[in-house]
Amino acid sequence: MTRRPSLPGASELFRLTSPSALDVPQQQQSQPEPEPAPRRGTGRQKHSTKITVYVSDEELLALEHARLALRGEHGLAVDRGRVVREAIAIVLDDLEEHGGDSLLVRRLRER
Repeated sequence: MTRRPSLPGASELFRLTSPSALDVPQQQQSQPEPEPAPRRGTGRQKHSTKITVYVSDEELLALEHARLALRGEHGLAVDRGRVVREAIAIVLDDLEEHGGDSLLVRRLRER
């Protein structure tokens, strides 16, 4: 008898949990899709995925100033993570809508 715990395999960890587009009947696939609603950053909830982003001292200070301005001038008590998630949603919407003319593409090309 081994003392090692039994762990799930890769196929179990990475299995699809939602119905795939292949399961949709053919007549539903031919209908035009409605225009998607703008992305929204997720609010105050438990998030299942984490990333680490390194920022300069100046960027962190600017982010904290923005958070304080949102609280002081606009009455919005949000944390830095919420500000970052909203900013990501805005940039991704702009990229999806404008492609090569998006603000993100233009700024990245400058560098």
